Amino acid sequence: MEAVPRNPVETELTVTSPEQMRELGLKLAKLLRAGDLVMLSGELGAGKTTLARGLGEGLGVRGAVTSPTFVIARVHPSLGDGPPLVHVDAYRLGGGLDEMEDLDLDVSLPDSVIVVEWGEGKVEELTDDRLQVRIHRAVGDTTDEVRHVTFTPLGERWEAADLGVLTA
Repeated sequence: MEAVPRNPVETELTVTSPEQMRELGLKLAKLLRAGDLVMLSGELGAGKTTLARGLGEGLGVRGAVTSPTFVIARVHPSLGDGPPLVHVDAYRLGGGLDEMEDLDLDVSLPDSVIVVEWGEGKVEELTDDRLQVRIHRAVGDTTDEVRHVTFTPLGERWEAADLGVLTA
């Protein structure tokens, strides 16, 4: 992985394989704690679920982290003393936090790490403190595995976090 400085707030990394994306999730998991919201965005096939799989592995949670597209959300309890992982795929949800209220994310947030794929415009009202992760890949007829991952920390919690550990 190669780090590219963008500005004082954002961190951008280049990932060249699914294994590196999973490893990035493992590194990010070391920064996570109960109450954290991580929003993943990117095209279909960009690697959002692969990153979430690494997060789950790094957090030491039960169950395989797979795409929750058809169940909307999965809760993965911790196998140790860490927080559970709530993995949400908001792709099929139309809009706003109102539609997501049935998921009780606001109730789960204080005690869990919540990772939401396709959450832009849908879960921002949960907290001012969140980490936005955008995964960019080449689109069209390509087998290119290169991904550009941009981390944007929002709120005091994430602006104080050392995202530099992701480049190590």
